[in-house]
Amino acid sequence: MSTSIILLCLVVFGALAYVAARSRATALAGGKSSALHSRPGYYGAYAAIWAVLPALVVLCVWLAASPGIIESTVRNAFPEDVKAKSAAEQDLSYSMVATIGRGFNLLTADELAALGADTKAVQAKLNEKGVPLAGEPQPYMLDAAKLLNAESAGSRLIMSAIVLVLAVAGALYALRGITPRFRARNRVERVMLWGLLLASSIAILTTIGIVLSMLSEALRFFASVPPLEFFFGTVWDPRFAGAGSSSEGQFGLIPLLLGTLYIGFVAMLVAVPVGLFAAIYMAEYASPKLRSLAKPLLEVLAGIPTIVYGFFALVTVGPFLRDLSSQVSGLLTGNYTNFIQAQSVLTAGIVMGIMLIPYVSSLSDDIITAVPRALRDGSLGLGATRSETIKKVVLPAALPGIVGALLMTASRAIGETMIVVLAAGVAARMQINPFEPMTTVTVKIVNQLTGDLEFTSPQTLVAFALGITLFLITLCLNIYALYIVRKYREQYE
Repeated sequence: MSTSIILLCLVVFGALAYVAARSRATALAGGKSSALHSRPGYYGAYAAIWAVLPALVVLCVWLAASPGIIESTVRNAFPEDVKAKSAAEQDLSYSMVATIGRGFNLLTADELAALGADTKAVQAKLNEKGVPLAGEPQPYMLDAAKLLNAESAGSRLIMSAIVLVLAVAGALYALRGITPRFRARNRVERVMLWGLLLASSIAILTTIGIVLSMLSEALRFFASVPPLEFFFGTVWDPRFAGAGSSSEGQFGLIPLLLGTLYIGFVAMLVAVPVGLFAAIYMAEYASPKLRSLAKPLLEVLAGIPTIVYGFFALVTVGPFLRDLSSQVSGLLTGNYTNFIQAQSVLTAGIVMGIMLIPYVSSLSDDIITAVPRALRDGSLGLGATRSETIKKVVLPAALPGIVGALLMTASRAIGETMIVVLAAGVAARMQINPFEPMTTVTVKIVNQLTGDLEFTSPQTLVAFALGITLFLITLCLNIYALYIVRKYREQYE
């Protein structure tokens, strides 16, 4: 029985348990809901939880543990000469066994019997079924594949029986314990509380796992490259010299960090004024009809993939700025030489700012709209104009939320990759001219992890050091924004 069918059976059992428990509770109360401790729906939910939750936990544990147990059993069945090989060679052998087993599942019993132990025939037959093998299998692999399929089928059969029996037993146990004064609501709410706690813990544990995974690899990098050279280095050249040379590549973070902050700063210069002014207009000045039309159209920008913005920068904005600079240079000096490169900080910043406008606008609009109407009416009643009310009442009251919106926008700008690749290039440079190309940390993370590489060299491990650096930058932004939010929230709550 497949996992999807088992889940469907659990849903059916849960629904039946819900209906049965609800009916039983109502019948025991003589049809009077007032005689019950909890509403009938809580009794049904209590039975459904007992029918589904224990069985679902067993199913998840079984699916997580059984592949490892089956693999260990199959590996133990390998010949002794195969067990004596290296771990990599054994992994390769097991991978071929798993492929053969997957192919055997596509064959009928007659086809499988006709093949016998002919390895060449097996390879040809599996190729016909769309399961190509890297080479001719060994005879022991055929037996191991059959053992793998047998163990998997047996494990799935036992799992299905245990899960279904457990679901039925859970439903019967819940139904047996139902009485009119049974505190079903308390039990259900306790389960829901634990569910909410689990959901919150998943988010926290995921963050911790991401940080630890990056930190562990970053520490391996810092074992080869001193942290001072990385954090304060001014040259980014992560290539090792040829044979016979003792010089190692240079992994200076400063050029990448400056490029990240510079491009993000230009993007925020574009996005924040436009997005914030658009939010103020839609929240305070626009008619409901215009707002209902303009806000969705503005938010369409948020749904455009970043690669499309990159194409826009590469094909339209970059050449336009380059040609415009050449025309301006020609008018002023007579020399039609462009001083703005097609790939530049300005190009990337403008296009990234356009991408970020809906983030600033939509979030700020919702925050400004949430400011209590009484503050506006009080200011207008005291004789302030609408613009004065916005500047001195609405915006200060909405400032904590706006700071949070700008923080999210800044984080989005720092983490952008595709626009920078196409609009600003990949050159790691230290310069302050916005008309020249630069690159960012995220672009170099992609570059260092592109290709068939192993996580053993500093060239690859440096990507994790760059990643943990971005995390720390974002963390600092969050801490500062939290300080601002708390400071102003105390004044306006």
